[in-house]
Amino acid sequence: MMGFGRNRVKFTVFITSLLLSLFNCYTFGQLVASSSAIERQSLLDLRSSLGLRARDWPRKPDPCLFWIGIQCSTTGRVIGINVSGLRRTRLGRINPQFNVTPLSNFTMLSSFNASGFRLPGSIPEWFGAQLVSLQLLDLRSCSIFGSVPFSLGNLTSLSQLYLGSNNLTGTIPSSLGQLFHLSVLDLSQNSLSGSVPAELGNLLDLTDLDLGLNSLSGSLPVGLSGLRSLKRMVIGNNSLSDVLPGNLFANLTQLEFVVLSHNLLSGTLPDVLWSMPALRFLDVSYNNFTNVLPNANSSGNAATFNLSHNKFFGNLTSQVRRFSFIDLSDNYFEGRVVADIGRNAFLSTNCLQNVTNQRSLRDCTLFYSERGLIFDNFGNPNTTTSPPAPASSKKRNRRLAFILAGVFGGLGFIILLVLLLVCCLGKPQRRDADQRGRTVGPVPEGGSGQSPMVAMNFSNLGEAYTYELLMRATSEFNDLNLVKHGHSGDLFSGVLENGVPVIIKRIDVRYLKKESYMVELDLFSKSLHPRFVPLLGHCLEHENEKLLIYKYMPNGDLVNSLYRKSEHEDDSLQSLDWITRLKIAIGAAEGLSYLHHECSPPLVHRDVQASSILLDDKFEVRLGSLSEVCKQEGDSHQNVITRLLRLPTSSDQGSSGSQPATCAYDVYCFGKVLLELVTGKLGISAPDNATANEWLEQTLPHISIYERELVTKIVDPSLIVDEDLLEEVWAMAVVAKSCLNPKPSKRPLMRYILKALENPLKVVREENSGSARLRTTSSRGSWNAALFGSWRHSSSDIAGIAGPSIREGSSSLKQSGTVGSNGSGPCGGGDHSSSNKRLSRDVFPEPASDVLDIERP
Repeated sequence: MMGFGRNRVKFTVFITSLLLSLFNCYTFGQLVASSSAIERQSLLDLRSSLGLRARDWPRKPDPCLFWIGIQCSTTGRVIGINVSGLRRTRLGRINPQFNVTPLSNFTMLSSFNASGFRLPGSIPEWFGAQLVSLQLLDLRSCSIFGSVPFSLGNLTSLSQLYLGSNNLTGTIPSSLGQLFHLSVLDLSQNSLSGSVPAELGNLLDLTDLDLGLNSLSGSLPVGLSGLRSLKRMVIGNNSLSDVLPGNLFANLTQLEFVVLSHNLLSGTLPDVLWSMPALRFLDVSYNNFTNVLPNANSSGNAATFNLSHNKFFGNLTSQVRRFSFIDLSDNYFEGRVVADIGRNAFLSTNCLQNVTNQRSLRDCTLFYSERGLIFDNFGNPNTTTSPPAPASSKKRNRRLAFILAGVFGGLGFIILLVLLLVCCLGKPQRRDADQRGRTVGPVPEGGSGQSPMVAMNFSNLGEAYTYELLMRATSEFNDLNLVKHGHSGDLFSGVLENGVPVIIKRIDVRYLKKESYMVELDLFSKSLHPRFVPLLGHCLEHENEKLLIYKYMPNGDLVNSLYRKSEHEDDSLQSLDWITRLKIAIGAAEGLSYLHHECSPPLVHRDVQASSILLDDKFEVRLGSLSEVCKQEGDSHQNVITRLLRLPTSSDQGSSGSQPATCAYDVYCFGKVLLELVTGKLGISAPDNATANEWLEQTLPHISIYERELVTKIVDPSLIVDEDLLEEVWAMAVVAKSCLNPKPSKRPLMRYILKALENPLKVVREENSGSARLRTTSSRGSWNAALFGSWRHSSSDIAGIAGPSIREGSSSLKQSGTVGSNGSGPCGGGDHSSSNKRLSRDVFPEPASDVLDIERP
């Protein structure tokens, strides 16, 4: 009776809510029943083509009343469609496409929002001919490619056009200048090329223009001066060149936010920018602007200007103190600085007299002499050279040189004797053997102790740069350009002569092993996998220093990007959303899976942590810290004497030498990275984190394949996730726990981890008569079915990863001949049996919390 009473109350509440909803719809005229059978059928067709779930767009209830994201007019016509945030069915996720043909039947459609909804494909030309009533088109982050259709210029009612964060190519069509009602134009973070159309200056109502992070070239057209309502202009990170027209900003009196950084702009910065009344932020850094600062009145005390990394020179004017902040670093200003100017100005890497961290005398003198100007020599007119080093310093340096020469000479003699002993006592065998004496494959070419440089393909190693050029790019490796001290070298930020930002690794071979950079170059010479940080070039000409040049990653590494500084003025931190975190996990797993399973012999990263996961402008993963990569232990080419003396081969070289060279070790470290993504707890994956073990012991008991709600106690509180997203968070936590199994042989292989992350709901759901339900009380057998489902392994595949425990209860596979005597896979393997239940335990085990022993592998 009590249960009946509770159900009765719930039913009453539901009916009351439904009646109130219908009353509101009827009273205010916001939503009414659909009056068009054609539009109703078109919505069903759109649901089918996009693969939307029936729970969001059910067939029977009226779309205007019950469908999520559907907005109707008072006459029952569809005027708004919003699929942003909706999820696809399983089949829809397998093959998503830009298939929105049914939209052509909505003649009164005023808004279509698919932001964040994957639509791989090109925007159809008929958009401009059919959707004539459209006022808002939002296709941000939809994986769109192709060009921007010229026909979009026919959407004369359009007021907001968002096409940012896609893969669009081609030029910006001049027809967009016909959208006279447009207030927002966002084409940022694409691959658009060509010039900025002057026709955009016809958009008199435009307030926000964002063309940043493309490949636009040429000069900014004077025609943009017609944007009299413009408040925000972002055209940074392109290849714009030439001089900024002086009259370009004359009529843009409403401008508040301007970004022109990371281009090739030159000449003088227009004086009008210093006196615009509304301007609050200006960033023209990383260009080639030059000349002295104007004496015009600044734009106000609240303004923030970034003029760094240009070629400004001369004395600083008193107006600098009027800014709330101004960055003048990496220029060529000279003279003395008044004390109160330094309070709100960043002045490093100039030619100033009374400020630290300035350029060298040679650099400043050369700059001014090239322009026919006289440099003040840091306030010493008669001084033309840097002061000589003290005599005592020279003596100490000479004495130190003799000591180091003696020490390294003695070590070299000892090493030479050991190498001769090894060569005399034994030659390497033609086939490698693992620790149990099992043959695991032939020796690869060039693997018999040869330097990787012998067989290196320099065509895959980018451009060869000169040492002097890279010195200029990093301001002579100034400490201000130092990104971090890496274990294989120091990382510096720099800008090449063509304006391209790069990261340069400086390897001092006097203190680090010479082979460390060679191992990394060898990897790049044989593989150009898209999940590796792109190597743009190298400089190997210097005797003591070797330089590797990488592509600049705008979003840094995972440590810096998990919580980014908000774009708002409150300096708050903005957390990465769950979709991006899952994307990062999948990307990192793809790179590691390539090393473990597609390279022969298998390669081990050995430095998997958050700081090694680099992120480009679209948060695509690029694995860094590749100097520790080596062959997996057991696959190295060593004879008995070499192993007894513990002399590593060239592929085993590393800065620390302490990380295990096994794929299972990479899996363990990757599990900690996954937990960082789930919990938001940074630093756990760092190898020198002493508190990680204690934290893991407290956290792992909250991860169980049987109970989802436990994981909510450790999920990052900044994450906003619905019920379906929480299942994915839960699934990633389960995968992470399996990676952290204290027994290396029980950890899953990276290729299975990748498949689990690509299909997270299969980890925590099971199939039962064609429907999926949560795995809250499921058995081990159903767990195996849910995990493997459509990608169940063949017996030969299972045999390739089976471990020693396969001998117990696995007679069927053993008798069939699919399992050899070794039962060990190429990447550390795992203990798997032919039984489905045994297989599920081994791939994703569920260790008891009371016996969990978290230890470094």
